[in-house]
Amino acid sequence: MTVYQKYKQLILLGAAVLVGLLIWVAPEPDGVNPRAWHLFAIFVATILGIVLKPFPMGVISFLGLMAATATKTLSFEEAFSGFSNDVVWLIVFAFFIARGFIITGLGGRVAYKVMSLFGKNSLGLGYGLVATDLILAPMIPSMTARAGGVMFPILKSLADIFTGRSHDPKMGAFLTLAAFQGTTITSAMFLTSMAGNPLIARLARDNGVEISWGSWAVAALVPGVISLLVVPYVLYRLISPTIRYTPHAKIMAAEKLAAMGAMQFKEWVMLATFFILLVLWVFGPFFGVSATVAAMLGLSILFVTGVLKWKDVLEEQGAWDTFIWFATLVTLATFLNKLGLASWFSGWVVGHVSGFSWITGFIFVSLIYFYTHYFFASNVAHIGAMYAPLLIVSIALGTPPELAALTLAFLSNLFGGLTHYGSGPAPILFGSGYVSVSQWWKMGFLVSVVNIAIWMFGGGLWWKILGLW
Repeated sequence: MTVYQKYKQLILLGAAVLVGLLIWVAPEPDGVNPRAWHLFAIFVATILGIVLKPFPMGVISFLGLMAATATKTLSFEEAFSGFSNDVVWLIVFAFFIARGFIITGLGGRVAYKVMSLFGKNSLGLGYGLVATDLILAPMIPSMTARAGGVMFPILKSLADIFTGRSHDPKMGAFLTLAAFQGTTITSAMFLTSMAGNPLIARLARDNGVEISWGSWAVAALVPGVISLLVVPYVLYRLISPTIRYTPHAKIMAAEKLAAMGAMQFKEWVMLATFFILLVLWVFGPFFGVSATVAAMLGLSILFVTGVLKWKDVLEEQGAWDTFIWFATLVTLATFLNKLGLASWFSGWVVGHVSGFSWITGFIFVSLIYFYTHYFFASNVAHIGAMYAPLLIVSIALGTPPELAALTLAFLSNLFGGLTHYGSGPAPILFGSGYVSVSQWWKMGFLVSVVNIAIWMFGGGLWWKILGLW
């Protein structure tokens, strides 16, 4: 590293620290716990450090955790509580299971099969990933399990084929973001497609609004399908993969499949494990088996049968790197909620929208709800902190209750596409390494504008036809 690069590192780190210090010393707003305000300062500095990238993300996250404990803003036990979070471990296990797909060759086999069906062009591959997720979404209530355990191995194998042989990193970026944004959309389309959706239904019921599986699916149908058609194409145009047309892809895929021959024992074990996981992720909640425990069972099968060795797990650097930085961000975001900052912010919103018409006020509330997700590392945490208060505000403004409840419900899924840490699938797919932080955030914001336009305005017309307003 040159002297210039070292100075640049320190300057960028200093800029992030300075912003955090300025927030720290600023008087906290009325009603905000000083401890929450100080944690907010550390959180902002950490996020800014991640964006500026003076050091790897794991280092920046560790520095943020150190600052929280050194200043006694969080106790040591509180600061490391995120490392026992079940969603964090589910993400780590998903990395290991994905490695099994690659090691056995099953991932490559599936990738070539997808290519044989959708491989006429790169856009078709993106739509193929999205279509697969749409089929699975109603049955798998964990978007993390769906995207991490099912889609990620296929995506990784497809992307490796193009980036390895064709030297087209843009293809990896396009496929990654198409799969990720597709997952956020499909999660918004069904009551059973994201873990937080049943919580939304319960919170809505507590406020006098009944949401059934059918009413959710019907209201989401038109805007959801439009988003699934539009968003991959928008990403395709923005990222512009070097290889766009692959007229011989189907022939090549058939030749590769023929050359691979019959499936081997380890591939069959991997495939059987995959189906076991699929069944457990779909029906496990009925028997009290969480997605994380199901992943542990699947991983145990791979260990016992020799498909994976402990060495393979130790060498999965992406999993351990993600474990550090994601657990840290989950910790910081969780305690911002516990210390009341999110509740204070909801109250602040109430005080600033009371004079608006219900349409203007509801749009304002919806945008506030959506973009505050930059401060959350979990859809469920965001829902728990802000959904009910903002639903109450929206109804008080005169917004038709069912319209308010469903719109906020859909946004509760769509805002997961903003950042590389804002939802369970984000760190898994980001960990593939095809998309930089800056590109992820840029595309996340641009796609958010597209989705909001489709769901708020296109969806609004559909909801008018349905009689929701």
